[in-house]
Amino acid sequence: MTATQILLLIGAYFLVLMIISYFTGKNDSNADFFKAGKQSPWYLVAFGMVGASLSGVTFISVPGWVEDSQFGYMQVVLGYLFGYFVVAYVLLPLYYKYNLTSIYEYLLDRFGVVSQKTGAFFFFISRVLGASFRLYLVAIVLQQFVFDGLGIRFEFTVVISIVLIWVYTNRGGIKTIVWTDTLQTLFMILAVVLSIILINKELNWSFGEFLASDELKEYNRFLFVDSLLDRNHFIKSFVGGMFVTICMTGLDQDMMQKNLTCKTLKDAQKNMVSFSLVLVGVTFLFMLLGALLFIFANKNGITIPLMDGEPKSDLLFPEIALNSGLGLTLAITFMLGLIAAAYSSADSALTSLTTSFCVDFLNVEKQTEEKQKKTRKRTHIAMSIMLILVIISFKYILSSNVIDSLLTVAGYTYGPLLGLFAFGIFTKHHIKDKYVWVVGLLSVLVIWTIANIPSEYLGGYVMGYELLPLNGVLTFFGLWLIRTKHTTP
Repeated sequence: MTATQILLLIGAYFLVLMIISYFTGKNDSNADFFKAGKQSPWYLVAFGMVGASLSGVTFISVPGWVEDSQFGYMQVVLGYLFGYFVVAYVLLPLYYKYNLTSIYEYLLDRFGVVSQKTGAFFFFISRVLGASFRLYLVAIVLQQFVFDGLGIRFEFTVVISIVLIWVYTNRGGIKTIVWTDTLQTLFMILAVVLSIILINKELNWSFGEFLASDELKEYNRFLFVDSLLDRNHFIKSFVGGMFVTICMTGLDQDMMQKNLTCKTLKDAQKNMVSFSLVLVGVTFLFMLLGALLFIFANKNGITIPLMDGEPKSDLLFPEIALNSGLGLTLAITFMLGLIAAAYSSADSALTSLTTSFCVDFLNVEKQTEEKQKKTRKRTHIAMSIMLILVIISFKYILSSNVIDSLLTVAGYTYGPLLGLFAFGIFTKHHIKDKYVWVVGLLSVLVIWTIANIPSEYLGGYVMGYELLPLNGVLTFFGLWLIRTKHTTP
């Protein structure tokens, strides 16, 4: 597939998104931008959330991770599943009870303004880094396989990507996202299914023969229970995955903003449960695809592509799809899936960052209606510029597998949110609100220190995703220390 063909495909894809944006953004009101008028069908939100949750990280990085971790990532995904039920039946009732625009308004009502802003700040850092990780991955693929050949710099690739997202989310916000996410999820699932079919066909295998092959058995180890000291032990992965979901979905304005557009709590819960079941199945397909890619590469002498002189497994899928002579159908399928995966998460991240900053930091709902819209639009531009700068910086500082980096960062930034919400929900204590930011910051610093202790000092124990719940526990304990005598009735 030539660079010109890829550019035409990208152009056609964004034309479709612009058409959707035109019809969903006619109102251009803050009510539609933030909440979609609370009229979104639950099944539409559920299907769209699959794409937003998987993103370009799953599309590229999960298949590339199979050689090192085999199917061990599914241990984390099973933890995700349990976490989604916690979100559906513990957190969603809370958010609907308070009729929230930003979920961090709960912290304002429960503890005070410093708690609200502390929660929003940690979400802000988490989502900026998370969205940037996802878009960075897609940008480097487009750069290596398209724009390098045209003499276009990486920085320009990033700017164009963010500008395109800004254009189609500027008016409709979350109302547009609910519809575009549905289209993007469809493209992404079609891409992984067709990729599996087409590569199997090239290997002269049926899907059943692939599943029964000896080659697959070299990659499909599912459970890792040899030693609790290992980073990928089942218990550590499952518990970590559960808390990653509770935090990165249930305590994340980005993911919850979509749920809060449903008409009723019951609809939002149906959305969450159905979405979680579909997500497990789709992620398993990505693991199968990853194994198939490495099998195909080994059989055909394809080496892992280099980036800055170092092998980067994240680039194996695009290398095989675009440069291995498997035909235009696979190349188009891959590019559509990649573009859809990238922008299904990045567009909603930009919208949620705008929403949280407007509501939690700028108190936009206290402004006049005319000023509210101006504030929202200016914030939307500022968030876009910030994402551009962060993504560009990743090219020079990021070295490990992207999904591993994403989950590691979550352990630092979502922990204080976990502690704050847990303390609010499971105790009746008030706290000295002005000290909450100190507790959150100290908790992150302690976790960072623990994470950097050499494993030989811990008897060979390697820290993994359990850092996230541990961070939450530390924050909870810190809040206990600054509690007051007054309690919530």
